[in-house]
Amino acid sequence: MHSFDVVVIGAGAAGLFCAGVAGQLGLKVLLLDHSDKVAEKIRISGGGRANFTNRDLDPAAPHKHFLGENPQFCRSALSRYTPQDFIALLQKHGIAWHEKHKGQLFCDRSAEDLIQMLLAECGAGGVTRWQPCSVSNIRSISGADPARYELDSSAGTVRATSVVIATGGLSIPKIGATDFGYRIARQFGLRLVEPRPALVPLTFDADAWAPFARLSGLSLPVQIETGSKKSKMTFLEDLLFTHRGLSGPAVLQISSYWQADTPIRLNLAPGSDMAEHLHHAKASSRRLIANELAGLVPSRLADAWVAQGAASGHNWQCPINEATDKALAALAQRLTRWELSPSGTEGFKKAEVTAGGVDTRDLSSQTLESKQPGLYFIGEVVDVTGWLGGYNFQWAWASGFACAQGLAAKLLPGLSGRH
Repeated sequence: MHSFDVVVIGAGAAGLFCAGVAGQLGLKVLLLDHSDKVAEKIRISGGGRANFTNRDLDPAAPHKHFLGENPQFCRSALSRYTPQDFIALLQKHGIAWHEKHKGQLFCDRSAEDLIQMLLAECGAGGVTRWQPCSVSNIRSISGADPARYELDSSAGTVRATSVVIATGGLSIPKIGATDFGYRIARQFGLRLVEPRPALVPLTFDADAWAPFARLSGLSLPVQIETGSKKSKMTFLEDLLFTHRGLSGPAVLQISSYWQADTPIRLNLAPGSDMAEHLHHAKASSRRLIANELAGLVPSRLADAWVAQGAASGHNWQCPINEATDKALAALAQRLTRWELSPSGTEGFKKAEVTAGGVDTRDLSSQTLESKQPGLYFIGEVVDVTGWLGGYNFQWAWASGFACAQGLAAKLLPGLSGRH
């Protein structure tokens, strides 16, 4: 029977990083995954260049960029392993990177560079890796042997003092996502926050969306919001029309906060005084309203929008100087506060991450150890969800690091300080 200090289940971002750090701290680590490939979510992220962290992350105020039942839970881990720490690791490995906008950092060449760096870190820590290798059962054991757990795997039975669950969430099942981590949490009596798709496109009733489906592929910057009063969330990002609804960074961001049966509101011309623009154009132009709008929004959108006037009792398909003030005011109002109610989302198949997961009330914010001694949960499987833009990867690095430090402090007496 094989014996290890730690078995890390899941060779994604969090699992790879945790295994590498734990191994380099002196622990005997086994990393296994049911897939034959490592870190597929890293490989496909950021257009193949991996948006690996975000400079704008404020560890002292995690609620600004993270959500969950307790957004403050991730403060400890994020403050002990920051974006600057991960940047230093990339520089150590000679990986070039660049910043796009809003603090988002990407590899210059390929996400594969990042994956190879994580594998090299595991190699430096002497980590044993089994892939593909599935786990059918985990059980706690008692007795004189220091090993606390036995795992039945497709490569045989393994004993370990501690087990780290880094199996991610339910998003993108085609690259291997499963509910394994949630099943293990339930097995050991841990609470779960119901998982749901996050950073996901929104869909609309087919009949209601028909006038806009022809705009599929059209993109423009918008202001988007949902909720009200203290629950209101607003983003200024790009919107993308699809055949079934809306996507793009604006919608992915708001989707994490959107609640079923509630509307979203869009300003399709943020930064412009639409009412003033139309009023001024009426006094000085004889062009069609659609042509005037095309100076503020894409012409395809302008054409589709004015065609909807009749449905609201207005004629927007006329020269602007012939339009009534009431019609132009209604048009400005609709364009700058378009309220619509999604019917749902594209689900886990297109969600970038999973919100919800293992309840943080049952985890240590310092070490990620659960109330079940020796059982740890890190990364996406935990009820910590970041904004689009590198925040979720930073949570993977930070939670993996905090877990590895906690494991070493517990299993290697006398170890202190930061590796």
